[in-house]
Amino acid sequence: MNSITDTEQTFVVVVNDEEQYSIWPERRELPAGWRAINKTGSKQDCLNYIKEVWTDMRPASLRRKMAENSESSS
Repeated sequence: MNSITDTEQTFVVVVNDEEQYSIWPERRELPAGWRAINKTGSKQDCLNYIKEVWTDMRPASLRRKMAENSESSS
């Protein structure tokens, strides 16, 4: 049984190919499709970081498609 609480644990900010962000316990292996970025800290520190940098919640593929459609209709 793991007795480490979220406040005692160090987290890492992770991002996937769609540029969607999440946090993951630093000591655990990252799930497939996610990569760590250079930000670790408490759970709240990591969530605050994500709030600052993840300003467009749309997946990257949707943003690209919308940009293509916008360019082709110009």
